[in-house]
Amino acid sequence: MKCNRLVDVGRRQFLRGGAAATAGAAALAVSSAPANAAPANAQLDYPSNRLANISDLAVNEPMDVEYPDADSPGILLKLGTAVEDGVGPDGDIVAYSVLCPHKGWQLQYNADDKTLNCPGHFSRYDAEVGGQQTWGHATQNLPQFTLRVDDKGDIYAEGCSDLIFGRPSNVL
Repeated sequence: MKCNRLVDVGRRQFLRGGAAATAGAAALAVSSAPANAAPANAQLDYPSNRLANISDLAVNEPMDVEYPDADSPGILLKLGTAVEDGVGPDGDIVAYSVLCPHKGWQLQYNADDKTLNCPGHFSRYDAEVGGQQTWGHATQNLPQFTLRVDDKGDIYAEGCSDLIFGRPSNVL
């Protein structure tokens, strides 16, 4: 049985129509966004909290931390090579939430390839590249804590790049 409402569309006409629809949707999205809208990965300003001192860290040995509160496990790492958003004298100290953004499983650190790995659905996150997801079911990167080091070597977390799993809002 053939439907009389179907139209035989050639490939070029189909592609032109798809391109026009995409351009229209993009224009609508840009024109409807407020002028002061924050980017998708906006900094979440949780309270400042001391995590450790540089002298407490060893290269490629994770330190368990809690940020922004005791209900949010994280990891503090001295990677041994400078990385983007790394702090400290060598630019190699980073910190992440260890709750998988997909379903909240607690991640495990693999020192061999410097990744955080989910035992639940096998998502993997690269600690050297801002917690970027490299494999698995998750649809977002790992939330990275914004760090600051003072003149005594104390490391403070002062915010987070994304919403931490299980939190319905950015407010404590």
